[in-house]
Amino acid sequence: MTETAPTSPALTAAERQTADRAALLDALLSLKTRDELDAFLNDLCTPAEMRAFAERWAVARLLDQKTKSYREIAQAAGASPTTVVRVARFLKEMPHQGYRLVLDRLTPKA
Repeated sequence: MTETAPTSPALTAAERQTADRAALLDALLSLKTRDELDAFLNDLCTPAEMRAFAERWAVARLLDQKTKSYREIAQAAGASPTTVVRVARFLKEMPHQGYRLVLDRLTPKA
């Protein structure tokens, strides 16, 4: 794990954001249990942000099941149709493929 130094005023805004993002990722990777992650995220995020994360993850899991319409997924997850469409787009088209990576890791292999 790499240690990211505190930000310096000599950094540009983009460089500072990159360094801060790397430091956040290192912090997340340092956590060892669900309880540690929960404590850190509860300190880091507002309750509304945590609800939004959980809602998007619920939408991703429901989309991955391929058994419900977007409208049914929105209702089941308590999400807006816009959120369902956005998550679906990231799940299918975006280059990051973060949702797909985690869904595949958490889905038992047949």
